[in-house]
Amino acid sequence: MPAPISTPPLRPLRKSPPGEAQVWLTALGLTLGVTMVVGLLVLILVRGLVVFWPQHVTEFTLREGAASAIQGKTNVAGEVVRTQWRRDGGGEEVQLHIGNKDIYGFNFHWLQSLDIVSRHQPADIIAIERLEYGDAFGRPLALVSTDADPLPATDPAFRTRLTAAVQAAASVRHQITQIEKHDIGRINRQMTSLARAQKSTPQPDFPALQAALQAEYETLAARARDLRATLSTPSLQYKSPTGDEKSVTAGEIVRFYFPNELGLTGRIGIFFDRLWEFFSEEPREANTEGGIFPAIFGTFVMTVLMSLLVTPLGVIAAIYLREYASQGVIVRTVRICVNNLAGVPSIVFGVFGLGFFVYVLGSRVDQTFFASSLPTPTFGTGGILWASLTLALMTLPVVIVATEEALSAVPRGVREAALACGASKWQMIQRVVLPSAAPGVLTGVILAMARGAGEVAPLMLVGVVKLAPSLPIDGLFPFIHPERKFMHLGFHIYDLGFQSPDSEAAKPMVFATTLLLIGLVVLMNLTAILIRNHLRRKYAASTF
Repeated sequence: MPAPISTPPLRPLRKSPPGEAQVWLTALGLTLGVTMVVGLLVLILVRGLVVFWPQHVTEFTLREGAASAIQGKTNVAGEVVRTQWRRDGGGEEVQLHIGNKDIYGFNFHWLQSLDIVSRHQPADIIAIERLEYGDAFGRPLALVSTDADPLPATDPAFRTRLTAAVQAAASVRHQITQIEKHDIGRINRQMTSLARAQKSTPQPDFPALQAALQAEYETLAARARDLRATLSTPSLQYKSPTGDEKSVTAGEIVRFYFPNELGLTGRIGIFFDRLWEFFSEEPREANTEGGIFPAIFGTFVMTVLMSLLVTPLGVIAAIYLREYASQGVIVRTVRICVNNLAGVPSIVFGVFGLGFFVYVLGSRVDQTFFASSLPTPTFGTGGILWASLTLALMTLPVVIVATEEALSAVPRGVREAALACGASKWQMIQRVVLPSAAPGVLTGVILAMARGAGEVAPLMLVGVVKLAPSLPIDGLFPFIHPERKFMHLGFHIYDLGFQSPDSEAAKPMVFATTLLLIGLVVLMNLTAILIRNHLRRKYAASTF
């Protein structure tokens, strides 16, 4: 008989530990969330930084009678923004940033691939960034001035002369700004203060003082006019890709470059030059170009002022609720109300801030201290002070809840040891409990800062504006101006995205401003986190 075939014993099926499926689902959810956040940040980072990188300018030759031609011309040039397929199946189409808005009436144009005969990147095309009408692309012809013969673009000294003219014009514009914003602004404020004083208490020497200020004003205004007249020469003559001849004065040019000749070093230089302009200059062209320094400054000042207002109020309220108040129905009701306030829509706080801070408190302040300037309101209108108070009320529940949790986390033995050593209850809270709870308190402040810095809806009612001519803090007495309106990065993004007359031109600035807002919030939060970690290490021994 054949020997029986031996088979290995069957192993019992491995059973998954209880809850393993839920663990994998949790990990999957975390992975998806992190991927979405990282993807969004990468998108904002790339689209935000590409704004400052100089692009190549491509010239397209179109077929005769092309439907996508501009003014019937067969030559079109511009920066390629994106390429996509038409939904109707008509082939590929290319979006160009063609500039020259003063010639065409628009900045962006779509070309159909079926209309394109050829494309190339000529080295002689110049890109001109202007104070008005956006960018201009074309071929330079000559540099024209009133005191010399025209200098043709083929002359070796053309670019040097043009660079010197643009730099000189930038210096003159800076001098005009200093005169108009500082010197003439100071005289206007003195005249306003003098008129208010005369209205409340008549002075016999008022006409002489007013005449002296008026004479100084006219002198400065004449000087500004003379400086502005020098900006009209020299001028750059150029020909657009469609054949139109135009000229732009040196005073209207922010910078120029030949994009198809630039190497890596030149592009990096323009990148950082644009980046510095973005951080340090004021916006122009309906906020779609230039810088956003007033919005950066306004956001930072408002967030810091809000934090200084909300922190003591939240900490004091939490100390009373946790350490002094009798734990009963009333305290539980107050805690429920505080938790519910954290879920109230922000626009409700904006309406409250407008009604109470602006219309009630602001009007009372004007009637008491600024009666001479009425009916023109000083504090009876939106300002950075009222905006900060409104956001402080909105974020107050976050600080109260976080501070209460931090106070309750301090061990009971530490409190009893302090009391046993002869400390009073307030001394125990001040010197033992609060230092130990400081990291938790700062956690609440961090959350409040993050929420307050990104809010827009309440600010639209209590002080934020599209363009603020003056900063809330400057070098003019009394140096701090809490009644002034201000710009905010969040509102700047909203204004660019939904209120801009040229949505295509505003898109790059939306991504750049969004990237900056995220960076500013992260920077302020990291600063608070570093302080919190330092306090946590310092008072770690007191928590055992």
